[in-house]
Amino acid sequence: MTDRLRAMFCDHLSIMRGKYLPASKMRDDESRFARPTFSVHYDKDLLIEAPGTQCLEGIPDMALRWKGDEIRQGWEPGTKVVLGDLYGGDGTPVPMCPRSALKRAVAGWEKHGLTPKVGIELEAYAFVHNADGQIVPYDTPGGVVYGTGNFTDPRRFTDAIWNKAQEIGLPLDLITAEYDSPQFEFTLTFDTAVEHVDTVVLFRQMAREIAFDHGIILTFLPKPHLNKGGSGMHVNFSLTDRKEHNAIANGDWGNPDNLNEVARGCIAGWMKHHKGMAGLVAPNALSYLRLQPASLSGYWCNWGGDNRNVTVRVSAEGGKKARLEHRMADAAANPYTVVATVLQAALLGYEGKYDLQPRETGDGFTGNDAEYGVAASLTEALNDLEADTALTQAVGAGLVENHLFMKRAEVEKTAALEGDALRDWYIWYI
Repeated sequence: MTDRLRAMFCDHLSIMRGKYLPASKMRDDESRFARPTFSVHYDKDLLIEAPGTQCLEGIPDMALRWKGDEIRQGWEPGTKVVLGDLYGGDGTPVPMCPRSALKRAVAGWEKHGLTPKVGIELEAYAFVHNADGQIVPYDTPGGVVYGTGNFTDPRRFTDAIWNKAQEIGLPLDLITAEYDSPQFEFTLTFDTAVEHVDTVVLFRQMAREIAFDHGIILTFLPKPHLNKGGSGMHVNFSLTDRKEHNAIANGDWGNPDNLNEVARGCIAGWMKHHKGMAGLVAPNALSYLRLQPASLSGYWCNWGGDNRNVTVRVSAEGGKKARLEHRMADAAANPYTVVATVLQAALLGYEGKYDLQPRETGDGFTGNDAEYGVAASLTEALNDLEADTALTQAVGAGLVENHLFMKRAEVEKTAALEGDALRDWYIWYI
């Protein structure tokens, strides 16, 4: 029997916020939240007057509105879940609402008769508390890349995640161990953009809560281990036309030098807006420890074929499965904002008929004179984002203005932290 509804939204910090509500709310409905939620930071400091929040104007409401037919089975007993969009008192979307930003990006492509399809790969590390109460890596003595079974996961918390995902209809394609133990990858099944990101944010929250029930702190932070690889959120992307044909595929997909106009336009947009995108899709003090040369992380402004050392990888699979993979983002970013940014930068390239730079033909570990990397710090990345006015307007001026303000405050708050102290400032939230 379902007793309650858990209504949620994913905020500017990529934190899931919501309320438990009675079963009578399981229809088209809404619930109210304080608009200055978009002024709150990880450390729960006092509310600050972030743009768009009306923090000093009486702390007004915003309404989370949802559709009854989007309510899903939850992972807690007797609970269903739903995601919605945020609206202000005047009935217009709250500018900072990431889900609304993604819907605008989808609508931009639909004007061309094309529907964005997305598949996200999430990477995460597992930690536990030791006998002294310290947060330490989960011990996986037999962990190897592509590892499965109890040597890779002695507590079998990933089994519990898999089983619950199947039970409640969150479509997983795979769970496996990554190169650096105890790191795991979770890949969700391709779907239309908004529906897929809804699945991703619900899965991510469910996975963290199920892991915690097993004594595991599962974190999607981009670089929680300074001496190990980072964790990304790779965005696999394609477009379908009105006949459900894959619009980026062509008869010679196996040759990256012969991509069609749509695929070339998308990649060109990502190349031109490479630096600006970083401030939105890698918005964490730890993001720039992950985004380094020779780190398989999306550092260089480059693209290529089946090459994991480039930022944009052209998949080896063709036909219906033809896709482009953008590898810069990490899950410290709001997934709606990430996918909105990826779609809008691609659309700018396609509509603007940007020239596409030559593909990467080297090993991808080093750059050359035609390439450049992302910023060396979050501060520099935010400056690059602010300077990219075409991208900021496309994603949403109100969202980006609030994002810049809050992330610059985050830089100040974390300036004196490093190592485990910096990791632990974030770890309970991402």
